[in-house]
Amino acid sequence: MGLLSGILMGIILGIGLMAGWVRMMRYRSIKRVAKAVDIKLLGSLNREDLKKICGDNFPEWISFPVYEQVKWLNKLLSKLWPFVADAATLVIRESVEPLLEEYRTSGITSLKFSKLSLGTVAPKIEGIRVQSLKKGQIIMDIDFRWGGDPSIILAVEAALVASIPIQLKDLQVFTVARVIFQLAEEIPCISAVVVALLSEPKPRIDYTLKAVGGSLTALPGISDMIDDTVNTIITDMLQWPHRIVVPIGGLPVDTSELELKPQGKLTLTIVKANDLKNMEMIGKSDPYVVVHIRPLFKLKTKVIENNLNPIWDQTFELIAEDKETQSLILEVIDKDITQDKRLGIAKLPLIDLEAETTKEIELRLLPSLDMLKIKDKKDRGTITIKALYHEFNKEEQLAALEEEKRILEARKRLKEAGVIGSTMDALDGAASLVGSGIGFVGSGVGAGIGLVGTGVGAGIGLVGTGVGAGVGMVGSGLGAVGSGLSKAGKFMGRSITGQSSSTKRSGSSTPVNNNTQENGGMKPAT
Repeated sequence: MGLLSGILMGIILGIGLMAGWVRMMRYRSIKRVAKAVDIKLLGSLNREDLKKICGDNFPEWISFPVYEQVKWLNKLLSKLWPFVADAATLVIRESVEPLLEEYRTSGITSLKFSKLSLGTVAPKIEGIRVQSLKKGQIIMDIDFRWGGDPSIILAVEAALVASIPIQLKDLQVFTVARVIFQLAEEIPCISAVVVALLSEPKPRIDYTLKAVGGSLTALPGISDMIDDTVNTIITDMLQWPHRIVVPIGGLPVDTSELELKPQGKLTLTIVKANDLKNMEMIGKSDPYVVVHIRPLFKLKTKVIENNLNPIWDQTFELIAEDKETQSLILEVIDKDITQDKRLGIAKLPLIDLEAETTKEIELRLLPSLDMLKIKDKKDRGTITIKALYHEFNKEEQLAALEEEKRILEARKRLKEAGVIGSTMDALDGAASLVGSGIGFVGSGVGAGIGLVGTGVGAGIGLVGTGVGAGVGMVGSGLGAVGSGLSKAGKFMGRSITGQSSSTKRSGSSTPVNNNTQENGGMKPAT
């Protein structure tokens, strides 16, 4: 009897314990689900929502991190860095060195790597944000920091100066890189990778320059020239919307949809400037304006001599690749016998323009776009422009893309012929980016076609041949000696219709076609 009652009590107690355990697990599961729902709701709230809920009791220490930390990736990168650095060194030498030559200022005749090593300190990835904004693509924004110990020595040459090795020390890089993976159905499942640097926050590269076995004073202004070259490469090649497209997998891939394409045309009229700063000891400044959206496509106006309130009234056409992020840069410069000087600079974001609407704008001229480095912040006057933005259709977009390619090839021929010192030099208004005609440089095709010769009489070229065309001679190192140009042939789709005028020898950074023409060497766009 006692045995049976003990067994029965044990069964009842066991069933009770099991029922309690099941009930407790169910309760905990319900609580976990409810807590997960609450956390998800809280996670969907932003800072403004929480301020409304908490009122004055909102704690300021609450943050909303956009980037996920990837400590594991930094550990992996530190282990792989010796191998990555060796491979990256070869890629940088092959890809960046041509850019240094292409984007160097005219004050430098050669800019190459003498020594390049990325050192032993690996970069650090502060965080990664992954998003999918377009079907078939994965977009990663990588917060990138690097304060390494690279050994970088540049071989810098200038006119009449032998090569001087210049070392880049204390290099630090702070930027956010955007990496876009184009997905594919075949292994490795990625057909192409797009790499660019986001414009916000602005990429920052800090370094100091030191001459190896010499002094930087041997090349006056060399630090500013190298800074300008580096900043221009970043802005014009790497900073979004500009990007590098790399096919993956070894199979032929159509990357045309990933590449940057022209979006529209800006018809710009430089009207006048007022109250410019006088940079001359005797007389007044001789101002002209250099305009560009991309530094590779700089154009310039005629020179107005001895005038602080010049009127140019010249029209240019420039291509824009991304209206949302690009800006128009206008730089007013004083033409001088020795070195041209900046009178002021202005910036107009293209997003401020309404398509198909002409807008007259007066811009305040600044000493520099980066005012933190400027001590003299006195008024530099104003510049008045008229701007009309036209958005391309598909056919116009393809035509503008081909026009850009032709102009880049033309600039390279001008550089090879010694007419310009760098592809970055500004061309006179005769070189418009968008036009109905087709121009050739150095091709010698047909009458009425503008030519820049490549060796007729020791570096002398003919500029403009055709019916009723005056002949101008452009010689290596001679500047522009052209006279009597009228209805000379087509140059990049624009007509050359200038008048003859006096010349002034200049060592400026805009040496092309130094002869001052009353019409600026261009036919105004209609």
